[in-house]
Amino acid sequence: MTKRILLTTLILLGTLLPMMADDVTYLTTEEFKTRVFDYTQHKKWKYNGDKPCVIDFYTTWCGPCKRLAPIMEELSQTYCDQVKFYKVDTERERELAGVFRISSIPQVLYIPVKGEPVLLKGLYPKENIVEIIDEFLLKKPKQKK
Repeated sequence: MTKRILLTTLILLGTLLPMMADDVTYLTTEEFKTRVFDYTQHKKWKYNGDKPCVIDFYTTWCGPCKRLAPIMEELSQTYCDQVKFYKVDTERERELAGVFRISSIPQVLYIPVKGEPVLLKGLYPKENIVEIIDEFLLKKPKQKK
C-alpha cells in the first residue's frame, strides 16, 4: 500500500512539476544584451522584447532579496502571458550591475515595451509591485479602492 501511494505521488509530481515551473528566467550579461538591450551597440534605450519585463537585481546573501524572490515568482505565474520576469545575480554579472549602477540591492527594473525603463531601489510590498506592473507596464487604469 505504501509503495502504491509513493508511486502515485511520484507520477503526480512528474505531471504537475512542469505546470508549476518557475517563470522567472535568470539572465547572464550576454542574454541581457540579446533579450533586453544591447548597451554595447546602442546608446539610446531600445528594448528588444515583445512583452514588458521586470528584472530583479539581487544577490544570494541579501535578506530583502530573499523576501522579494517568492513575490516575483508568484507574480511571474500571475502575469505569465503578459510580462516577462528576469533575475540578475549582481555578484556574477558585475558588468551588467555596473551598467545600471547597482550599488544596493534589491533593485528592480521595470521595462515597458515602448518608452524608458524605471529602476526602483529597495523591497516594495507586493501590492505596490502589482500596481507598477498594472499601471506602468500594462497601462491598465488605476483601480478605485
